[in-house]
Amino acid sequence: MSDTAAVWADDGQPDGLYGLRELAAQLAAGTMSSQELVAASLERIQATASTLNSFRVLRADEALREAAQADRRLDAGERLPLLGVPIAIKDDTDIAGLPTAFGAAGDFPPATEDCEMVHRLRASGAIIVGKTNTPEFGQWPFTEGAAFGSTRNPWNLDYSPGGSSGGAAAAVAAGLVPAAIGSDGAGSVRIPAAWTHLVGIKPQRGRISSAPVTEQFNGLTTFGPLTRTVADGALLLDLLAGSLPVDRDRTAPPMESFVRSAERPPPRLRIGLSLRIPYSGMPATLDPAVRSAVERLAEVLARLGHEVVPLDPPYGLLGLLFLPRSMDGIRDWSCRVPDPGLLDPRTLTNARNGRALRPLLGLTRVVEAPARAYIGRVFRQVDVLLAPTTAVPPPRVGELNRPTSWETDQAIVAAAPYTWPWNVLGWPAINVPAGLTAAGLPVGAQLMGPAGGEGPLISLAAELEDVERWYTRRPGRLETSAPA
Repeated sequence: MSDTAAVWADDGQPDGLYGLRELAAQLAAGTMSSQELVAASLERIQATASTLNSFRVLRADEALREAAQADRRLDAGERLPLLGVPIAIKDDTDIAGLPTAFGAAGDFPPATEDCEMVHRLRASGAIIVGKTNTPEFGQWPFTEGAAFGSTRNPWNLDYSPGGSSGGAAAAVAAGLVPAAIGSDGAGSVRIPAAWTHLVGIKPQRGRISSAPVTEQFNGLTTFGPLTRTVADGALLLDLLAGSLPVDRDRTAPPMESFVRSAERPPPRLRIGLSLRIPYSGMPATLDPAVRSAVERLAEVLARLGHEVVPLDPPYGLLGLLFLPRSMDGIRDWSCRVPDPGLLDPRTLTNARNGRALRPLLGLTRVVEAPARAYIGRVFRQVDVLLAPTTAVPPPRVGELNRPTSWETDQAIVAAAPYTWPWNVLGWPAINVPAGLTAAGLPVGAQLMGPAGGEGPLISLAAELEDVERWYTRRPGRLETSAPA
């Protein structure tokens, strides 16, 4: 193993110096080579395949070739924001030459073209080392499935990293890659970020292009970065932001770059602390450990000079706008698989529900605007909302993975009922680490803003990070054999 690889692999995490920006700077300065970094990343991924199980497919040969090209480009004086830096994407994302199985079993044909998000990543110089595991069609906040097994949490391999971007979060938390791109349709970036001690950004709908499709999951889903620091997440958001004519939603560019927002402290803000669980038709209770962690962050924000007041958005029956859109998205993906007989029975149930609810899709989109206006009144009283990201700490592997759709839905609503409203509304939110439980498991809190509010959220998250310094806390050395 090279010296660079040894630094990368030590205790399962890269040295604290090596985030996205630091790696790019060191590559540009010639103190590291892309070939060394990419080889070290691939080595760590392969060494933890039987334990962490974070990747569905690797691009080992292609990534090493691209790393060699990146080194030649760097030697020639070329500079791009992430030239030569390894990164990962979730397996719901098209990258030319690889299948897009989205957690399902079967022999999927390789994609013929990169999606726009991948095109932008490549344009930044990043090297995609592989595609990370996700549950079937991203339906659940755990990353387990017959097609790939169980992805585990690097903080404790007996526990889940969450989902549906669980493979991406586990890979970043374990130091296999410095950052990854997930997708968030009901909390699928924020939930695994909370359970693996990461920053996870769900941007405004339309901020990152869905091309070549007009939208993902009927507008519920958007891509989002998973990183150890706010500034790295802001950098990725800057690089990925932008719309194309095909996009149903197109968002105006921010007044300043998101990196600049991360560098500039926010003004004094009025922050609403919201602990009430949005109504979703199933019981859920906020765990005392999570409540305590979120309330502690509220106290930190108050000490930073912000005014924190209790305030809950008037969600009402917003969930009625979520279900038809999410179930139809599952129906759509179920039509793309090479062998529907290999799908999980719960997926088939949800696809049938999607077909039954499809006539309501148009109505849900019509009602969305007045729902935004009604709920958005909360931002006349506060600038930002602070809420739990999940109701409970990370569950054990298999704990939420129940035999039937009804049992699984009850389990996942009880665990993660807080995130989905912002997907219906299309507004931005950021998970920030809120600390560790007595058992050493991460929990998170989400900062939630109005339409187009990523910049202020990033500024506030960065201010909090300066005090909390969560990036200094990492999981220990990973085991190299499968847990019992």
